[in-house]
Amino acid sequence: MSRFLLRWLLAALCTFAASSAAAQRQGDAHAADPLDAKTSVPRLIYRSSLAAHRRLDDDKPLSWREANDIVGRIGGWRANLREASRPDAAPSAPPGAERSPRKP
Repeated sequence: MSRFLLRWLLAALCTFAASSAAAQRQGDAHAADPLDAKTSVPRLIYRSSLAAHRRLDDDKPLSWREANDIVGRIGGWRANLREASRPDAAPSAPPGAERSPRKP
């Protein structure tokens, strides 16, 4: 047999062994019989996904003057512009530079 064929068979055997081991049923000896009506089951608990929802009318509406004052204290659109126009931090070294071969 050629080495190529032996390697292929070894790879196929390893793949088969791994997949058959993963396909085994978990050893739960105390599994409840689904057809037994007297089997105890855990109680179902319902949790609404909207339980933590905050209504829109919870916030009191502001007058336009108050809203403008708040925006002015924060910095308005200019603060957002300054934040967006900041240059990104330059990396200290290009990626892969530490692994590149060095000249002797």
